[in-house]
Amino acid sequence: MATTSADSIEIARAEPGEFRRGWKVVTAALIGIGCGLSPLPFYTMGVFAPHLISSFGWSVAEVMAGLMITTFAVVVGAPLAGALSEKYGTRPVALASIVLFGLSFMSMALLQGSLVQFYLTWGVIALVGSGTLPITFTRTVNSWFDKRRGIALGLAMSGTGLFGILCKPYLAWVIGNWGWRAGYAAIGAIPLVLALPLAIAWFREPSGAARQHMTQAEKRTGLTRGEALKGARFWIIALAMLIVSFALGGPVPNLEGILKDRGFDAATALSLTPLIGLSAIGGRIIGGLLLDRFWAPAVAFVILGLPSLACWLLSQGNYDVGTAAFAILMIGFALGIEYDVLAYLTSRYFGLKAYSGLYAILYVFFALGSGVAPLVFGRIKDVTHGYGPALLTSAIALPLAAALFLLLGRYPRFEEDAA
Repeated sequence: MATTSADSIEIARAEPGEFRRGWKVVTAALIGIGCGLSPLPFYTMGVFAPHLISSFGWSVAEVMAGLMITTFAVVVGAPLAGALSEKYGTRPVALASIVLFGLSFMSMALLQGSLVQFYLTWGVIALVGSGTLPITFTRTVNSWFDKRRGIALGLAMSGTGLFGILCKPYLAWVIGNWGWRAGYAAIGAIPLVLALPLAIAWFREPSGAARQHMTQAEKRTGLTRGEALKGARFWIIALAMLIVSFALGGPVPNLEGILKDRGFDAATALSLTPLIGLSAIGGRIIGGLLLDRFWAPAVAFVILGLPSLACWLLSQGNYDVGTAAFAILMIGFALGIEYDVLAYLTSRYFGLKAYSGLYAILYVFFALGSGVAPLVFGRIKDVTHGYGPALLTSAIALPLAAALFLLLGRYPRFEEDAA
């Protein structure tokens, strides 16, 4: 059914005030995502790994396998969070998940040297923390924004990059003064201290006139889950994100080890690794602006394909600090936009009718790639005594996977197709 003139007037009135109405939601989503399951394990594993290896005698691969455990748990937790969000709303799911995630992460301080305990704890963390993933937060941001959806998602997702800048120096300071157990307690407290109060105060679905407008739009637009799963577009996005997340997810948790293998001392490596977070923020914001102005698959192809050069540079035998910084910035920039791309493509190609469920399934593919990659990189390191082969694999895979986005075609016009 075509949009009526009354609906058009209502939408036109709503657009100029999108950020005036929705900035609090974006802020709460920024902090919620930044303190959630998506960045916390990913950015801190490399800092904790040497201490766990020293304390318990574990190998690099055994420690990095913790991220793979979170992936398996997310396969269950993400669709569950999506289903609960569709049934009960995103707010109660996010609030409960923030609390449980923070407490379960703090329980890592109780490790006693058992790999079984280590892996089970990661499984619990991922399962109860799935509601802190972008599944919940982006669903609500999408409900508040249309014309400025790309930049709104970019700002919300920049929380992961912001945490990436701050977490490693903060964690190194805590561990240096009180040990790695205090580090787990300090990191686990962050969601409770920062994300929870803001989510209680500001994170909510549209209400009043804004809710009336958005609810009408949601009923009018989008595919059902079954319709989307039958189409080729859904599986193109799933395959592309699986490969991209693997190729980008392997280097980041192993970045300290990669730099150490190339002769960088610990202080230099610590000064370089926060560049991931800094460039990720730039990728999210600039990427969001680009998504609002250009065809999203083309933006994804360019930005997610370019880090192939970065992986190739890091695989070489010798490079200086400037080259390392350039490569890290390039990887971080791509990491910044990949979440935006996933959320944006889901909303534009499938609409908001079944957004939470569809995003959750696509996120499973994303999580599989990024969760398995650190273990694979760690295993290659243990066997070959270097990260070069793994980095070269990422360099080849990235442009091939990014090219898949170009097969998606034009955005559908759901207003004309809905009954």
